[in-house]
Amino acid sequence: MYIETVPNRNSPPAVLLREGYREGGKIVKRTLANLSHWDAQLVEHFRLLLKGGVAVESLDAVMTIERSLPHGHVAAVLGAARACGAEKWFASAPEQLRSVLLAMLCARVLGPASKLATHRMLHDDTATSSLGRVLGVGQCQADDLYRALDWLHEAQPTLERALARKHLVGSTLVLYDLTSTWLTGHCCELAARGHSRDGKRDDPQIVFGLVCTSEGCPIAVEVFKGNTADPATVASQVAKLKERFGIQRLAWVGDRGMLTSARIEQVLKPQDMDWVSSLRAPQIALLAAEQGPFQPSLFDQRNLIELTSEHFPGERLIVCRNPALAEERARKRGELLAATEADLGKIAAATQRARNPLRGEQAIALRVGRVIERFHMAKHLELTITDTALRWTRKTDAIAAEAALDGLYVIRTSLAATQLDGPAAVAAYKSLAHVERAFRCMKTIDLHVRPVFHYNTERVRAHVLLCMLAYYVEWHMRECLKPMLFDDEFIEQAQAARASPVNKALRSEHAKAKDATKRGDDGSPLHSFRTLLQDLATVAYNITSTSLNPNAKIVITTRPTPVQAKAFKLLGVNPVCSQ
Repeated sequence: MYIETVPNRNSPPAVLLREGYREGGKIVKRTLANLSHWDAQLVEHFRLLLKGGVAVESLDAVMTIERSLPHGHVAAVLGAARACGAEKWFASAPEQLRSVLLAMLCARVLGPASKLATHRMLHDDTATSSLGRVLGVGQCQADDLYRALDWLHEAQPTLERALARKHLVGSTLVLYDLTSTWLTGHCCELAARGHSRDGKRDDPQIVFGLVCTSEGCPIAVEVFKGNTADPATVASQVAKLKERFGIQRLAWVGDRGMLTSARIEQVLKPQDMDWVSSLRAPQIALLAAEQGPFQPSLFDQRNLIELTSEHFPGERLIVCRNPALAEERARKRGELLAATEADLGKIAAATQRARNPLRGEQAIALRVGRVIERFHMAKHLELTITDTALRWTRKTDAIAAEAALDGLYVIRTSLAATQLDGPAAVAAYKSLAHVERAFRCMKTIDLHVRPVFHYNTERVRAHVLLCMLAYYVEWHMRECLKPMLFDDEFIEQAQAARASPVNKALRSEHAKAKDATKRGDDGSPLHSFRTLLQDLATVAYNITSTSLNPNAKIVITTRPTPVQAKAFKLLGVNPVCSQ
């Protein structure tokens, strides 16, 4: 017997209890009862009985859901961390700390917070995700996290050596840049006042340098005192890669404030290392005076020219001109000059007003100084200040000399053209944007390295290392999940199609289509990395028990949606098996 629902034109469908049997070699069915007047839930219970199931008065009588925890994002990050080799990173740690270290790494990606808040997230009684239960650290103590952090600091050389051997074998280029972040309190020995890249000039800070592969994958990080100048950090990083990691020949890519001429002469050349950097504005002016004015017509074909100079022996210089940048700088200089002159005009008017005029050379100069300091245009103005008046004229020759260099920048490299041609050298220098992206991700968007809640020097260093390892996992996740994110999947082809690497970076046509439609190739909605994790988190980790045996806990994971299933497939993760 079975229940069949029969459509009934414009009336509700008929629900019939039927019996099927064979008669004369044919299948015959007959109606035993009309169940159309039954309650729909009662019909479904009856249908379950006919299929051999057991109907009960209430589902609670069979199974009770005791707790439901967000799980899908945990499965995704944990699976990606294991695929990156995180379990091998921590294999030498004490056995009771291995799972804690893995949990801290995943928690930094899932929900960055202080170590105490992370402990609350992991503990069984206060868990806000399934991470603690999946890794079996739901009963760990807060001190375990700090002991794990201490081990991480001691293991940093070993961990970075493993990453360097994995990613720098056969490589030529490494990217290096520096950033800072602020601390609260004054107990950390690393905290010092220096140039704040976060605009937090009132707080002490630390500085940390990040070494990445040419694709932007992080491999090493070093923390310095907050008043350490950028060039002063280069020597320790070069020594780390050469002595600690055993890498003898590399080309360092760094900006002009990092790889200065002095640092090249004192650090890179003695260590037999190559470099890709750029010249400062005074050096570009010197080069222009030596080689003659760089006329725009010289850049008509490729937007770059290659030359050598006696001032930079053994180096190739690639002079690049970006017309869009030249127009922008000319516009900005004109606006700043106009704004400066408008403010100076107000001061000049104050010296000539009939009532209470501004008098005194020193008083006028103080007000002029504030205006000049605001827009930094003193180099382009000739000022005449007396006790009763203010006059100024533009330095047309200085303005013209600066305008001649608008849009120009010069890449310097010690690599031969056979190793790295001109366009490739420009592209290599521009790849420092990968490190900037890493800093944005670590500091503001995803991993929140700040604020730093530690005062102990070793734990501050370990905290920054943990954030770097978390970014390593996230970097690989982003690479796998590109079809579901707004990231450009074909950026290499788009850059290769540019007429010149000097031109502005372009998104591929495929990426532009994603931006316009907000949909992937299969029509599914696109996400940012963070919103995709939020979507995956709706896959629940349900802890259940039955009335027959309340002490036996059964874990049931909800079925992923098509979007979630696609993400798990791209990551190679089974949300059920990850338990």
